[in-house]
Amino acid sequence: MKITKISETGQIILPPEMCKNYHLEIGTEIILTDTGKGILQPKPPFPPTTLNEVAGCLRVQTSPKTLEEIEAAISQGIQEQWHD
Repeated sequence: MKITKISETGQIILPPEMCKNYHLEIGTEIILTDTGKGILQPKPPFPPTTLNEVAGCLRVQTSPKTLEEIEAAISQGIQEQWHD
């Protein structure tokens, strides 16, 4: 499987090895047939995942912060910015 992108003008660049393998030269006309799914499929941005698969990377070793601790940290950050 080879992956390519559509340019701003709607052009598709075929990898050189595919052009060679299928004897496609500059100016070769290609027939596009609409099969309902199309002949070209956009590559998904990333594989489908579940929340459990992704959230696992968010594990921390400390206990959750309280609302008061979060507000104190924000306040401290603001004060530090004003004194710089």
